[in-house]
Amino acid sequence: MAAQCPLWMGLVLLGALGALQTPAQAQVSVQPNFQQDKKQPADACSRQELRGDAQMGGSSRLSAWLCAGSRASRHLPPAFLGRWFSAGLASNSTWFREKKALLSMCKSVLAPTADGGLNLTSTFVRNNQCETRTMVLQPAGPPGHYSYQNLHWGGVHEVSVVETDYDQYALLCTQGSKGPGHDFRMATLYSRTQSPRAEFKEKFAAFAKAQGFTEDTIVFLPQTDKCMEEPK
Repeated sequence: MAAQCPLWMGLVLLGALGALQTPAQAQVSVQPNFQQDKKQPADACSRQELRGDAQMGGSSRLSAWLCAGSRASRHLPPAFLGRWFSAGLASNSTWFREKKALLSMCKSVLAPTADGGLNLTSTFVRNNQCETRTMVLQPAGPPGHYSYQNLHWGGVHEVSVVETDYDQYALLCTQGSKGPGHDFRMATLYSRTQSPRAEFKEKFAAFAKAQGFTEDTIVFLPQTDKCMEEPK
């Protein structure tokens, strides 16, 4: 069985002839105050640090010292960066409708580029072997909106992070065109784990339907052990 990661599969879908007709979709927006790299500190320790040592008494200094020790002992996770698993997918491609039963979950890792974009490295199964590819998402417009130049078929993909809590799930929308009459759209559910919670699946289904996708064009990808382990 061949598995394609959602954004990489988008290249295949865009190259396939034909697209399903879908009703008018809701306007795509991006996550408010999207943070690609690091989440802003919002806990009590961070607020205390912002006041400065000059304004602290003895007890406040002790509290700040304890906060520093607490922060050093825990890992501050990146915001949108890091590892994600493709958990749900919807597309208006006829190719997708015919091949969706053959798709399975895959792993994607996001890393920053020097110019503020993203390197998306996806690992998936192809011909019973692990295959890894990297695509560069360039910043385009407000934070959370990216573009990708499709050199094989021509045209540009637009990728928007519509909603995310950074720690558990993300909803993405991808749009592109191969030419007149060949518009391509795809909605993706990314999860930090291979077992997304039911509420995130429901959120994705509602999001996909708001974009004009029907039940038969929405799929939740099955888990797989292939190509999911971290490189040694």
